[in-house]
Amino acid sequence: METPHGPGSYVAHTGTDVYGPGKVIGVDGRHRRVRFVHYVATVRAEDLRAASAGEAREVQAWLRARKARYGGEW
Repeated sequence: METPHGPGSYVAHTGTDVYGPGKVIGVDGRHRRVRFVHYVATVRAEDLRAASAGEAREVQAWLRARKARYGGEW
């Protein structure tokens, strides 16, 4: 069985947009650790959907800005 929303996947929450789009940074069983634009959270995989192209670009731009400002891996 394929693991949905593996590390590096761009995702969004299915029930709310308050999190903003995000990028999966870890997998623990049915839970995903996601770096959302506003914070990091652990969310059940079934509560996530693949990010749209626009949402993915938003996360990528946010990550580039943070890396330029603070360095390191985001």
